[in-house]
Amino acid sequence: MSEFLTDAREFLPILFQGVQLTVLITVASLAVSTVLGLFWAMLRVSGIRLLSGFSVVMVNILRGIPIIVQLFYIYFVMPEFGLSLTAVQAGIIGLGIAYSAYQAENFRAGIEAVDRGQIEAAQAIGMGWWLTMRRVVLPQAVRIALPPYGNLMIMMLKDSSQASTITVAELALQGKLIASSTFKNTSVFSLVALMYLALSLPLILLVRHLEKRTDRS
Repeated sequence: MSEFLTDAREFLPILFQGVQLTVLITVASLAVSTVLGLFWAMLRVSGIRLLSGFSVVMVNILRGIPIIVQLFYIYFVMPEFGLSLTAVQAGIIGLGIAYSAYQAENFRAGIEAVDRGQIEAAQAIGMGWWLTMRRVVLPQAVRIALPPYGNLMIMMLKDSSQASTITVAELALQGKLIASSTFKNTSVFSLVALMYLALSLPLILLVRHLEKRTDRS
């Protein structure tokens, strides 16, 4: 135990540098996935067959390709088409695009859970499609979608480690580099696991709180 505490004092400052990148990638990719996922969901429920079909195809493509492959494609392949991104930028965009497919299904479920009668009532008093969505449907849909949205946040936090495959020095890669240079695998990866747990616990408690509020509603 004393050896573990000694290792912790030595390695934690380096690992905290990785934590900063982990949080940055998680928050930024969450924003990207939220905006893009809402866009896919709006196309899906637009009632226009071409747009709805396009959304279905895109969501299925993104869900069918592993995240790591999408990251590789953005970081290694896109420069051949003239789009060069840093590893961090590629990690944020790659995770954001990959998770937008899951966000889209989450938002679509929330939108379709809103009582159809409210939509018809809004249209009966002269509201257009967009105004109905903005004032009637989306406020309720977002509330319904909050608990699964919280679960997606937790998943994105853990999957941010996949950015290490394109040389982003986030928490997982920092741990791997320390372990390979010191050979203290047990101490290093125990610290990494505890730090991921410390980052995840507030989100887990938040999701539980949101689920209870939704159940009461």
